[in-house]
Amino acid sequence: MHRERRRLCYSGRVQGVGFRYTANRIAQNFDLAGTIRNLPDGRVELLVEGNTSDLNVFLEAIAESMKRYIEDVAVETLPAGEPPLGSFSVVC
Repeated sequence: MHRERRRLCYSGRVQGVGFRYTANRIAQNFDLAGTIRNLPDGRVELLVEGNTSDLNVFLEAIAESMKRYIEDVAVETLPAGEPPLGSFSVVC
C-alpha cells in the first residue's frame, strides 16, 4: 500500500466548534498517524499520514462532518515518513 503525508490548513469558523475533537474521533477508525492543532491565525492545521485510500476517506469524512464551518482548505503533499509521526492526536 502506498503511504503519503498531507498537511491541510482549514479556515472558516473552525476553532471553538469541536473541529479537532471531531477529526480525532474520525481518525480512530483508520490506521493513521499525525496531529491536529489550532493555529494562532484562527485556522486549524492537520498533519496526517497513512495509506492513500484511508487518507481520502478520512478527509472526506471530516469535510462532510464539518462542512458548515469550513470556508477553505489548503492542501500540501509532503514526503511520507520523515520525521516519523506517532499515533493520531490533538495538540493543545
